[in-house]
Amino acid sequence: MPITTSPPRRGQTTKRVIFTADDFGLTETVNDAVEQAHRRGLLNTTSLMVTAPASADAIRRAKANPALNVGLHLVLADGRPALPPEAIPDLVDTRGQFGTAMARAGVRFFFLPRVRRQLAAEIRAQYEVFKRTGLRLDHVNAHKHFHLHPTVLGLAIAIGHDYGVSAIRYPHEPLLPSLRISRRGPIGKIAGTLLLGPWLRLLKRRLQRASLAYNDFLFGLSTTGGMDEEIVLRTLAALPPGASELYFHPGTHSGVEIAATMPGYQHRRELEALISPRVAAALIDHGITRIGFRDLG
Repeated sequence: MPITTSPPRRGQTTKRVIFTADDFGLTETVNDAVEQAHRRGLLNTTSLMVTAPASADAIRRAKANPALNVGLHLVLADGRPALPPEAIPDLVDTRGQFGTAMARAGVRFFFLPRVRRQLAAEIRAQYEVFKRTGLRLDHVNAHKHFHLHPTVLGLAIAIGHDYGVSAIRYPHEPLLPSLRISRRGPIGKIAGTLLLGPWLRLLKRRLQRASLAYNDFLFGLSTTGGMDEEIVLRTLAALPPGASELYFHPGTHSGVEIAATMPGYQHRRELEALISPRVAAALIDHGITRIGFRDLG
């Protein structure tokens, strides 16, 4: 049975939240967790990696759960491309995979026209694969938040226009609530806020110019891989007014089968948080309304 939440108390409707699971399609254990979190819990949104090993299984599960909103999780780092390696030689390594050196890739996206052309072709190919699934495109974001890069964002918006994109994740975790939620890495949080501030302002302006919907805040950045029940309860207690997205990486278990780049991630505990009655009760106690990207104006 899915967790149900009562309407918020009168006068407490300014706080809204989207519960999202990233990496849908990565493995069947991730897909199983996404389905459980949706059927039994609070998860109403997920982001599909269309080129991931278990994407076919994810698409089948999505079609069996039509109330689950599915977006495109663009993969341009640490994953498989949609195009053959020979079509995008400047984007992939000797194995035909995207690497993890995002700073280096970002510089090349910005300065090298031939790399931008290959990047545009790959982004279009991933939109096209999503279109062929027959699923409604709920939103777009990028693996490891690579759409913060202005070149990636510009292409995601321009190409997405041809595929009906209507919402894009705004990856801004406000500093003061973040510090209240977790004391982990306060110096890093402050430095990150200062460093990312200009890029976030640029991203927001471009989303506004493109008339795209977006969340006001994103929680899970500073606690990525550790969105357990206690962290989620603290997040809901610290939630500012507006539309917040809480993003998760649920799985039925952790390990190298999911990804070697996720050491220390607590996938099972994140699943347990999404099906927790305490978390569902906290939504009511704090007057928080659960929404989806389609509810953003």
